[in-house]
Amino acid sequence: MTTNENATAAADPETEDVATPAGTARITWHHAEAPRLVLAVGHGAGGGIAARDLQALARALPADGITVALVEQPWRVAGKKVAPAPKTLDEGWRGLWPALAAAGTPVVAGGRSAGARVACRTAAELGARAVLALSFPLHPPGRPEKSRADELLATGVPTLVVQGAHDPFGTPDEFPAFPAAPAGGHVLVAVPDADHSFKVPKRSGRTEAETVTAITDAVREWLRKLP
Repeated sequence: MTTNENATAAADPETEDVATPAGTARITWHHAEAPRLVLAVGHGAGGGIAARDLQALARALPADGITVALVEQPWRVAGKKVAPAPKTLDEGWRGLWPALAAAGTPVVAGGRSAGARVACRTAAELGARAVLALSFPLHPPGRPEKSRADELLATGVPTLVVQGAHDPFGTPDEFPAFPAAPAGGHVLVAVPDADHSFKVPKRSGRTEAETVTAITDAVREWLRKLP
């Protein structure tokens, strides 16, 4: 493990490079002092862990006893511009999972966009405590017939979906009715006026900071209620 050279306290981020069958992945740890959960969050196909919503979770949740692990897939660590096939993304996630679970703390698998799909597809087999799906890409833009709802519904664990009201990859009202099982069920939180990146237009009267705070609060409350 390599520690951020500017770290001066236990709460400062630490980075860990992890060898996986898909290449070297990287975890940036934001540690809670006495963690009750680890929230592992992967990025999307078009961005990295610098996304505002991911960074906000990493700053806010450790104070609530949740260690946040921001995960960079091997393709991103290698500096590639295009994400590989879903099978390779899943391979990378499986390969780094032992590092996420090493301390024995229950792990909530999460991600935004493509990262959310990875978390959903692998949650049951890896023993994830729950799944956080940020901007789940329910279908390609303009192609609602190409639904990925089966991935979302097959997590086998409590699942929170946080979706922008104007997300071209699937608006909240396009999502299927969620089953009551498993325990805790699936929960959908709609983010008013937001797009796939949770950006909001000026005419909405909401700022991006307010939107990110609302997302963070929703995730925190859901994590607190996990059975």
